[in-house]
Amino acid sequence: MLEKRFLNGHEVLVEACIDAGAMQMFGYPITPTTEILSGWINKSLQNKNLHCLQTEDEVAAGFAVCGAIMAGQKAFTATAGPGTVLMQDALSMADGMRLPFVALIGQRGGPSSGTVIYSQQEVNLAIHGGNGEGLRIVLSPSNLEEMYTLTRKVFNYAYKYRFPSILLTDGYLLKTRQSFSLPETKIENQKLLALVDEASQKNIRNIYTLEKELMSELEKNKQDFEEMSKEIVEFEIYLGDNSLDEIEDLIIAHGIVGAVAKEAVDELNKQNKKVALFRPITLSPFPKDELNKLAKKIKNIFVCESSLGQLHDLVKQNLEVTTKISGIFKPAVGVEVEEIVDLVLSNK
Repeated sequence: MLEKRFLNGHEVLVEACIDAGAMQMFGYPITPTTEILSGWINKSLQNKNLHCLQTEDEVAAGFAVCGAIMAGQKAFTATAGPGTVLMQDALSMADGMRLPFVALIGQRGGPSSGTVIYSQQEVNLAIHGGNGEGLRIVLSPSNLEEMYTLTRKVFNYAYKYRFPSILLTDGYLLKTRQSFSLPETKIENQKLLALVDEASQKNIRNIYTLEKELMSELEKNKQDFEEMSKEIVEFEIYLGDNSLDEIEDLIIAHGIVGAVAKEAVDELNKQNKKVALFRPITLSPFPKDELNKLAKKIKNIFVCESSLGQLHDLVKQNLEVTTKISGIFKPAVGVEVEEIVDLVLSNK
């Protein structure tokens, strides 16, 4: 029997980081992720094996994570909004050096400081921020149980495949409090391996004087990313009371909006609408093969998100069929069940 505790999202993430074997956190306070920092500080006061440094800003926090990783420590950070912007320099360096950089990001409304609690406007920033090619692993949870398991996966993926890995969540989930027990599934931590072959290499390269040399390295990284994608890509198809062969319309949503969309599917089923939900859990790599297989049978696609179309753009980039796409695009505002139901019912 697993022990149940009354936890909020911040507390769940701190527990997940400890269970993942993290030893150090570097960060700067910013809503809605400040409680991850303060929660880790409290844990470090109880456990002297855990260490924390509140840096002067997010730029310093990002580079401190890079330095700790290169010194052999399992380190991470947490940030949001403008902090995510400031951290792109360090994340780009981690991209180029293939460092197992882990970041927990609680999206807030933008641009700039905007609002402090909620949005889904940091999808592009998480995947493509910096002057690189978007070779990052980005996972989007829809509930507290997933926040725990996906955080464990973020650490394991980062250290197994050597790509920066991000848990992309929001203030609503971070502040949600509910009865929670750790998942029964045993998750083993990826072992820490040397970042370089000490017999032949003493440093990790980040600067190339020849353009063709850099291109060759990026092509290799892209190939590694595509091979890895086959192993980690993750999604959910929610059918409600329907069977897969019956589905005519498809809702696509991620994160907490994906959880709302499940309720909309159930309501639409009661009204004899043959609707399903496709929820990408890995936003990067995107589950394009699975989406296209499903989309071949679909008449209409409805993308629902708390941004002006960042998920919509991801879908269009990966969709191989010319299915009609419409949706709900509400930057920095939550999406309600009734709105999704009305959208699907109003479609002719």
